Amino acid sequence: MKRLLIPAAAACLLTACATSPTGRSQFMLISPESAIVESRTAYLSTVSDLDKQNKLSSDKALAKRVAEITGRLVTVAMQEYPRSADWEWSVAVIDDPKTVNAWCMAGGRMAVYTGLFEQLKLTDAEFAQIMGHEISHALANHTAERMSRAMATTLGVVAVGAMSDRPAVAMGGAAVAAKLALELPNSRTAELEADHLGMEIAVRAGYDPDAAVTLWEKMGSVGGGERPPEFLSTHPAPGNRQAALAAMANEARQLNPSGSKARVQPIQVLTADAQ
Repeated sequence: MKRLLIPAAAACLLTACATSPTGRSQFMLISPESAIVESRTAYLSTVSDLDKQNKLSSDKALAKRVAEITGRLVTVAMQEYPRSADWEWSVAVIDDPKTVNAWCMAGGRMAVYTGLFEQLKLTDAEFAQIMGHEISHALANHTAERMSRAMATTLGVVAVGAMSDRPAVAMGGAAVAAKLALELPNSRTAELEADHLGMEIAVRAGYDPDAAVTLWEKMGSVGGGERPPEFLSTHPAPGNRQAALAAMANEARQLNPSGSKARVQPIQVLTADAQ
């Protein structure tokens, strides 16, 4: 068992690789396709639980706003990354005024929390920057990358368990991987990549890139430093992020100088009334 397991784990670690849309080499043990399949299962389970707990929003005006802005971004994503045209694009609107967060799983399954709007008083352009950033995580296969980091940790746990003849440690590897895949933040490299790609998507969709700077100014002021937004816990921000975004904005604006709006791609919006 020991002789077979450890070389197999090492082989996986040595041969798994991919390339992001920006040309960056990515460490992959989980294929993007597998990440989409696993994300679908997790997403449907999460939304079902939220519905049972009456935690999906019933705000029709907010749902319409989310659908319109996110729909424009999805139109651009599908144009620029044709493989995403077959994704099951959807967004759940979660009724949680205390949580400032949003995310997008592999395969285009998204969620936004009402706290984003209530606490940050977002403009349309600021919300577009958030969702462009989140969509970019999916387009750049960051979910698969994060799951792979978790799997690498698990392989280490399994190998240690096999070497020490501790079956319980080895058998617990899968559980560790699943937990870490949900909890690990994106790397700073992935964050900068999503900033860049997300701003481009938002600009092509017709939204002002300067909103990325004002968004992070608002994000930094929420909670007065006592209870930072959940968004910041999974989106590590280097100190020069706002300066970097401002520099990106000048270049990104040239992608759509007139600011013309993209068409709205119909997507599924999951709310209390939609269940």
